[in-house]
Amino acid sequence: MRNVFGLARTLGIAAVGAGIVLSSPATANANSRYAGFVIDANNGQVLYEDQADEYRYPASLTKMMTLYLTFDALSKKRISLGDKMPVSRYAAGRPPTKVGVPAGGFLKVEEAIYALVTKSANDASVTLAEYLGGSEREFAEMMTRTAHKLGMAHTTYRNANGLPDNGQRTTARDQAKLGIALREHFPQYYKYFSTRSYDFRGTRLGNHNRVLGRMDGVDGIKTGYINASGFNLVTSIKKDGKSLVAVVMGGRSGRSRDDHMVDLLKRTLPLATRRDEGALIAARPNTGAGLAVAALTGLPERGPVPDTRPGQLLSADERIAAAYATSGALVADALPQPSSRPVRGRQALAAALVGDTGTQQLMLPTASTNALAAPVPGNRTVDPTFTGGIGSRAALAAAPSSPWVVQIAATPDQALANQMLADAKRKAGAALASAQPFTEPVGQGGQTLHRARFAGFGSKDEAWSACAALKRADYACYAVAR
Repeated sequence: MRNVFGLARTLGIAAVGAGIVLSSPATANANSRYAGFVIDANNGQVLYEDQADEYRYPASLTKMMTLYLTFDALSKKRISLGDKMPVSRYAAGRPPTKVGVPAGGFLKVEEAIYALVTKSANDASVTLAEYLGGSEREFAEMMTRTAHKLGMAHTTYRNANGLPDNGQRTTARDQAKLGIALREHFPQYYKYFSTRSYDFRGTRLGNHNRVLGRMDGVDGIKTGYINASGFNLVTSIKKDGKSLVAVVMGGRSGRSRDDHMVDLLKRTLPLATRRDEGALIAARPNTGAGLAVAALTGLPERGPVPDTRPGQLLSADERIAAAYATSGALVADALPQPSSRPVRGRQALAAALVGDTGTQQLMLPTASTNALAAPVPGNRTVDPTFTGGIGSRAALAAAPSSPWVVQIAATPDQALANQMLADAKRKAGAALASAQPFTEPVGQGGQTLHRARFAGFGSKDEAWSACAALKRADYACYAVAR
């Protein structure tokens, strides 16, 4: 694990920033709610983590997922920015912070977006939830399903705004995934997070995110606070070709949380690369967002894809899930599992997301080389480079010679991997006519996964073109330089 405070941990010295204990085991109890995580969004390298996989209350970080589903519905033209959403008695009755539109009134979709990113308005969150999902409860279930499809396997939502609920929980690592997904999947809407203030019907709404504008290059994302969580913050920064997403949870005050975040960014930014390796969360899941709107407006209603399809080939959603599978499960909640042994994918971005150079030992995945996957017990470490894969030299030697390969899945079942390759090649047509399907074993979590890959691409452009054809056929994929 690469950790900028590793020396302090080794020496048993408390690494403290703005009154928040960072990582020293001896002083961890001083702030039991703390968690921190920083990732290089250009290549997926983890630059800092502390308690990153421990459960925490998201508070208003919840609204990031509310906005993710809103942006998804907008991008699919199920709703528009000018839609007038009715404000229910329930939504109007949510406790502050809120914009205060009375029951029977309306909020435009864009007004609600601005209200969430600036004032973190709880009534606006529920209004969006009811408009998109029919009820807040149904919307929260949609939020959880989408979280799991994005690889946020440790996140559960119970409401749309982050108001206290013991069942609503997440981790710092999961929140980083969501921050990256918002940037990668909705660049046309991500600009809302950089709003410093908004004039809502004559009232100025200032942004609660004080780090925005305090440090050059910061462009969002979201703050959060309830008593049970402390002060939370997810921050994105892009500067001089470098790109980070950072999470701080459990701050003692808004100011100390902000100071600590700035300190983390200043410490980790010099460690980041300017080389953009491509999307970390390439597949945008079918969220189902907008079903309630479709019913209201007379558009064709589309139900969610069934979770199980015995005896059939994998559905599009399941193939997308399989492309990012980890440690023995194809995806959280996506495929049938034996009832006697339920398995949930540990994280959605798998060892499959790591490129291959053959420099690592098989069966040695870590947080540094497996960007957003949970660390392996024992904290064994390897060379912290994104291009250093987990595949063994023996496995690489058996693979077809190819400067670039395209991967569509990673599964414990080699026969299934071969089946998916044959199906994908048939559906993608001419773009994969000369591609060579092959499987490649990789150790993950004490067992072997089989990467389903195509070889035969002489350049990045050829591989990306093939991947584009696969995506048109509903296959998630990504290209890897060999």
